[in-house]
Parts: sequence; structure tokens; C-alpha cells
Amino acid sequence: MRKAIIKYNNIEAGILKETDDGQYEFSYEESYVKNYPDLFITFQMPVRTQPYTSKRLFAFFDGLIPEGWLLNIAADTWKINQKDRMGLLLACCKNTVGAVSVHPLNKTDNG
Repeated sequence: MRKAIIKYNNIEAGILKETDDGQYEFSYEESYVKNYPDLFITFQMPVRTQPYTSKRLFAFFDGLIPEGWLLNIAADTWKINQKDRMGLLLACCKNTVGAVSVHPLNKTDNG
């Protein structure tokens, strides 16, 4: 299972998971739901306590991954298959242009 902390304006908003069977889950942190109920990361995922699940990487997160020549450079540099969308998200999206950033959780991290 691969996981990432999702931050919104440097505030820990939630956890994105890719399960071993290739499913995806995004859950807002309990404290984020309580303190920022109207500060959603995307219109398609309003703040709520229930997790969002999908068989594919959520379109919003997939949209953070570089495209074109920049994608080619990233995939070649980190030796990541371009179809490994979670791998690319974890490798490339810590410092995004927008308010949302992706911070990989190592297997030794709790969460």
C-alpha cells in the first residue's frame, strides 16, 4: 500500500492511499473536517467524514502530474513507468503550482 499526506496551503487535509489491489481512497483528516469544513481540495471532493474511493486515481490528483516533455523527464529520472500514476504523483507533486501538495508517507511512517 502506498500513501501520501495531502496538504492544502500547508495544512494537512487528508490521506490518499493506493491499496495493494489497485484501489484508491482519499479521506479528509478528522481535525481538517472539524476546522475547515468549507475548504475542500476540489469541487468534486467536498469536505466530509466518509472516505472517497475509486478504481482509478482521482482525476484531481491525476491532474497534478506533469505532462508532455516534463512527464518524460520525470519518468526517466525516477525510473517510473508513465502508467504508474500514483508513483508519479508521489515523486513529482510535493511542490505543485497550486495550493495542494502531495507528501509521500514512507512504510515506516505511521498513518
